[in-house]
Amino acid sequence: MIRFRTHLSVTTLLVTFICATMFIPGQSFSADHETRHLFTIQRSKNANVVQYDAQLTAAGKLNPKEPIIAYWIMLAEDGRKQQLLWVEKEMAYGFKAKFEAGGTFAIMDMVVPLGRKVKVYDKDGMYRAETLIDGRPAFVEKIYIKSIEGGVLPKVEYVELFGQDIETGDNRYEKLTPK
Repeated sequence: MIRFRTHLSVTTLLVTFICATMFIPGQSFSADHETRHLFTIQRSKNANVVQYDAQLTAAGKLNPKEPIIAYWIMLAEDGRKQQLLWVEKEMAYGFKAKFEAGGTFAIMDMVVPLGRKVKVYDKDGMYRAETLIDGRPAFVEKIYIKSIEGGVLPKVEYVELFGQDIETGDNRYEKLTPK
């Protein structure tokens, strides 16, 4: 009987810990570092957006430890900034950022199903996020996600990329349908 209660208590504690860590905000934005806006993700669910920023050192270069940050702007509420939860980073709006050894750019691999990497670098004194949009190199300005709610997790119906052609300055657009 004691062994059963001990096992049950350990199991309950472990499950509680795992569930709690899924909803704890991760490090997302810091008042200690200067940032520069890169792009936003808008969603069909509500007016809240996820903003992606380049995070800089005191010298104005990309922060090698955390070159890019993402956080909510709660436009459907009061417009405040709010950190992404761990589960949001892992399942929807997170990314892996690899800072290149030369120190001039970072490569983002996003959870959003883009099927391509995003390069972040300084272009004429302004940090930009570059990827292919409709087959052309472009600066990303906005990503829109149309999702279908229901079930445990929403299903992405399509993703739209909006940006500006690097060479011509023309507006670029592409609609992606996840497989």
